[in-house]
Amino acid sequence: MSNTAPMANPAPLGLAGFGLTTVVLSAINAGLLQGDAPTLTAVVVPLAFAYGGLGQIIAGVLEFKNGNTFGTVAFTSYGLFWWWYAFLLWTVGAGWIKPPAANAVGLTLLVWGVFTLYMWIATFRANRAVWSVFLLLWLTFFFLAAGDLGMGAACHTAGGWLGLLTGIDALFVSFAEVVNATFGRTVIPLGSPILAAQSGK
Repeated sequence: MSNTAPMANPAPLGLAGFGLTTVVLSAINAGLLQGDAPTLTAVVVPLAFAYGGLGQIIAGVLEFKNGNTFGTVAFTSYGLFWWWYAFLLWTVGAGWIKPPAANAVGLTLLVWGVFTLYMWIATFRANRAVWSVFLLLWLTFFFLAAGDLGMGAACHTAGGWLGLLTGIDALFVSFAEVVNATFGRTVIPLGSPILAAQSGK
């Protein structure tokens, strides 16, 4: 008999790192905080490196050890997204590189939206709570991209509000998974998959 203790579920860590960082940035994008943009977004840089970035990368590596392909790709990718964003703000703020063109940023966000859209398709086999996080996230990326691609500031603001909902949703899923694991039973249901697994014959 093996005495190896079961590994903890790394997903709540990844969801919390993603959700908390997304809430902070999205509150700024939605215009909920007063002040100049560089001063406001400066708080996101260390948060994106330390929690949104590193926290999710750690979760992704642990999901790899658990054999979870979806968790590995999702957490590692979005952790590195936060590192990209933090490096961008840091290097521009330090004067090491020139500020990027808005349409180039818009294109990058659009491609991230496409990536999130295809990851969302995979969540039809996950619980409905995770499905809703990815639904809100690809909408967030598309609206933010639209704002940077010249479709109006209202799109950027809408992307901020959608991002706020996305972050809160991710934090809720993290909370539910921690509570369920701690109590050893389903205290907070996360919903059954939209596409149930087919039993083989």
